[in-house]
Amino acid sequence: MTGKANSDERWMRRALDLAERARSEGEVPVGAVLVMDDDCIGEGWNRSISTHDPTAHAEIEALRAAAARLENYRLPGATLYVTLEPCAMCAGAIILARIKRVVYAATDPRAGAAGSVFNILQSTQLNHRVELVSGILEQEAATLLQTFFRERR
Repeated sequence: MTGKANSDERWMRRALDLAERARSEGEVPVGAVLVMDDDCIGEGWNRSISTHDPTAHAEIEALRAAAARLENYRLPGATLYVTLEPCAMCAGAIILARIKRVVYAATDPRAGAAGSVFNILQSTQLNHRVELVSGILEQEAATLLQTFFRERR
């Protein structure tokens, strides 16, 4: 495994830990880690249910934490690791933050905005495009989501 692939898997494992935290709190199990220069600058997990906030997705929580830490709403050069393909809202925030790269585990065939339903992150109509990598620890993330929804039925 190459250095970048090794790093991608390591950070995705941390995102999966955060997804487990979301699950343990009764939230949809999605976790996100924002990394710059191999340093975690922000983390988040889904908190929409507990905070009564439809914008409290894992990606948004990680972006908010990183922006506060760096005291900048722009995060160029950062990589976002997330266990589920970002939705349109999160993709828009990723574009606005100027994230360089998004690595996600499982695709979201119903709401994915990184290639499944839309590809906002690489749209030539916008002023910023994001490098995409998908499928890193996909089975682990998909199983976590499937189990969560099966248990809720």
